[in-house]
Amino acid sequence: MSNWADLSTGKRIKHLRGSDLTQQGLAEAAGVSLALVQKAEQDRGELSVGSLLKFAAALKTDVAVILGQQAPRRGMNRDDRAALHHLSEAVHDSALGEWEGVGDPSTLGELSKARDLAWAAYWASDSAKVSSLASKVLMEGQVRFNSATGFEREQLALVLASTYRVAASCANGFGKRDLALSALTSAKHLAKEAGDPVVSALLESTLSWIYLRSAKTPRAVAVAERAALAIEPSFSKPARPELLAYGRLMISAAVAASRREDEHAADDYLSQALAAAARLGRDEKLYGTHFGPTAAKTEAVGIQVAVKNYGRALKLADEPEMQKLPRTMSKVARNRYKLDVALAQCMAGLYDRSADTLTEVALDAPQWVRHQALPGVIGKRLAKVSVARVRSISELIGVPLIA
Repeated sequence: MSNWADLSTGKRIKHLRGSDLTQQGLAEAAGVSLALVQKAEQDRGELSVGSLLKFAAALKTDVAVILGQQAPRRGMNRDDRAALHHLSEAVHDSALGEWEGVGDPSTLGELSKARDLAWAAYWASDSAKVSSLASKVLMEGQVRFNSATGFEREQLALVLASTYRVAASCANGFGKRDLALSALTSAKHLAKEAGDPVVSALLESTLSWIYLRSAKTPRAVAVAERAALAIEPSFSKPARPELLAYGRLMISAAVAASRREDEHAADDYLSQALAAAARLGRDEKLYGTHFGPTAAKTEAVGIQVAVKNYGRALKLADEPEMQKLPRTMSKVARNRYKLDVALAQCMAGLYDRSADTLTEVALDAPQWVRHQALPGVIGKRLAKVSVARVRSISELIGVPLIA
């Protein structure tokens, strides 16, 4: 274990705050009370996920750093750093027109296929593949887009917008908010030129997630709600793409509201998402976005966990259709759901089941789980029952869950 991992959470927060920022200053920057900052730095009690997000945003770091899963500036492994560096160059160079040296670009069909493969790699948590494929589409696609006209130009704009979006999603997952926002800005310009309201709506869903990861929950809710209202379909004769986008945006609003522990608003948004999912009748995928009955129900579990309705979350998770998730469900979505279940199990005192669920995630997605906040939160709670079990899970993940 590194020295950083050996520190307590309180000492990490104090170290990140440094001498230039007072406790009162941190409280104001994070939007929390001075008492909570003092309590956190003295390691009195446990911080909620919402509080951890606020501290991470105020300290300009990631939750994983505060929890000791990653060290400051050295948290990512070499492959992830290389992938993000490659992706960053492609995002900025392509948007700035710095594509000299790119030879004969791929066809529209080839670029569309590469875009789809980039999204598949994202949902499989393969950042190196996302970077390679997205970089190809952005550089070659911009070359072709620059000289295209008519229908081909519109279709290239859609392909590029969706590819910038997967780049933004990948960057946001690693806590690289500036890169995510840069990619999303380019995506918005292209979506506007293409004139596709569904793509534009899905970009707002990603923006809502970026705000959520930055602990800007009011903005996350507002962005998702505004975009949903703009694309709200007629439920008598709904168009399926609009229905999918609307449902996904309602989920984004519900998740953000739940992080504010606004149970009433979260339930309202969630009910709209569930209604949209029921109208779809099956899980569908569009421009890298998955939505339908399974997506809505698994997100519902996480929303109940966030508002501390652990019994309700477990009741939903125990429903027959949730016992065998479809094979089409992505690795990232499946394991994000399982982390929510593991936390609910832990909070309900089902420690062995929680540890088993967390182990499943660690074995299924060891690279992805390193960048998530919940394993550290769950690990600290499980350690009160069995430190040895938590340390064995830490070895599977490759990062410490407890100091």
